[in-house]
Amino acid sequence: MKSNILRLFIFVTFISLISAKNESEITNVKPNIIYIMADDLGYGDLGCYGQKIIPTPNLDKMAAEGIRFTDFYSGNTVCAPSRYALMTGLHMGHAYIRGNGEFPIRAEEKTLPKTLKENGYHTGMYGKWGLGQSHNTGSPEKQGWDEFFGYTTQGHAHRYYTNNLWEIKSGKCVPYKMDSLQHSHPVITNAAFDFVKKNQKSPFFMYWAITMPHAEMYAPEETLKKYLKPDGSSIFPENKPFVQKNLAARSYRSQDKANANTAAMIEHLDSDIGRLMVLLKELGLDKNTYVFFTSDNGPHNEGGREMEFFDSNGKLRGFKRDLYEGGIRVPMIAWGANVPKGKITNEPLANWDVFPTLSELTKAKSPKNIDGISFVNTLFGKKANQKHDYLYWEFFENGFDQAVRKGNWKAVKQREKGNRIELYDLSKDISETSDLALKHPTIVAEMEKIMSEARTESELFKVKK
Repeated sequence: MKSNILRLFIFVTFISLISAKNESEITNVKPNIIYIMADDLGYGDLGCYGQKIIPTPNLDKMAAEGIRFTDFYSGNTVCAPSRYALMTGLHMGHAYIRGNGEFPIRAEEKTLPKTLKENGYHTGMYGKWGLGQSHNTGSPEKQGWDEFFGYTTQGHAHRYYTNNLWEIKSGKCVPYKMDSLQHSHPVITNAAFDFVKKNQKSPFFMYWAITMPHAEMYAPEETLKKYLKPDGSSIFPENKPFVQKNLAARSYRSQDKANANTAAMIEHLDSDIGRLMVLLKELGLDKNTYVFFTSDNGPHNEGGREMEFFDSNGKLRGFKRDLYEGGIRVPMIAWGANVPKGKITNEPLANWDVFPTLSELTKAKSPKNIDGISFVNTLFGKKANQKHDYLYWEFFENGFDQAVRKGNWKAVKQREKGNRIELYDLSKDISETSDLALKHPTIVAEMEKIMSEARTESELFKVKK
């Protein structure tokens, strides 16, 4: 009897040791990272954030199987500076690039792909880069990308039908010939999926910067058909056809079914997220891959799109090019093996926090002189070990606008409105309808002080007196 008990004890101990060893090995394996950023997707454009018209079952499922962030912010209210904040971990008070334009990242800057590449990751970027071209310091291969396929510039990315994209070949960014009758999104998506397949046996970091639903308003035809009547007209009411009279290279082409195309774009990208999740499971990568999904800024009202028809900003005020919540608060979903299912967090975070977070997840060394903080604890459903004192933004297209969030207080200052600070309590007024500045002069003074101290001048973007 004693010998049987002893044998049973030895067997259980042996199994426990093997299990512990396997858990240790899994923990020590570097996780794969997939970061997905849609273009001009609004806070209210997904079902899990309140969308009622456009179906997004795959992203809703991703949120149900992961964590959904209610108070996540973009780096800026337009494309280039928001992507710069993601790549560098700097908010707009310290960023080099603070507005749209074809400005390259400087050679000496420490970027997220450079950091992960130095830590043994194979890096791939698919979609819209917007931070440099093949002839300058911001070219993708010079900023840490091993592989790249897509658009280097923002203006080029306005066109879903083009005669060329760009790729890294033999260590250089070179043109890739395209059939100009073929929508670019499915081609870029297939290349992204091929990257995952090719690199399934080694740690990889993939940044998938989807160009939809940015204007111009053209969805892939196979998805658009669902939103058309038999006669080819839209199933939705549409404004007068959008006609672009200025056919300069950066303009949008004319479009007569912008609402139908908006819905089709969002449904199509959601379908592709579903395909990606299936692929990860088929390859056995779902247990060691973290997937993030967000948007670069709030929804647009361009190219004929009616943002209000789909309630794309939800309860939020404003949209793209605003520093109100609708311009900068964006969807954020995180999914992965150690991410709790169905959790919702209201921790205020921004995309400049992604750099230190991914660095901690991958055990890479994050730069010290950045504004971001790691939200790994929040990602794993634990109490945050570090919180922001405040979040700061500035924007130059309207002259010079600033915004600060500190706790539940939000301050907005706009030159067009005489630089008077507006103050809102987001815990009671998420729509920013009740300006409380006159009732709380002490808080206004504190916010004005932050707006002054949170920034230094950029070589590219200087405040005009």
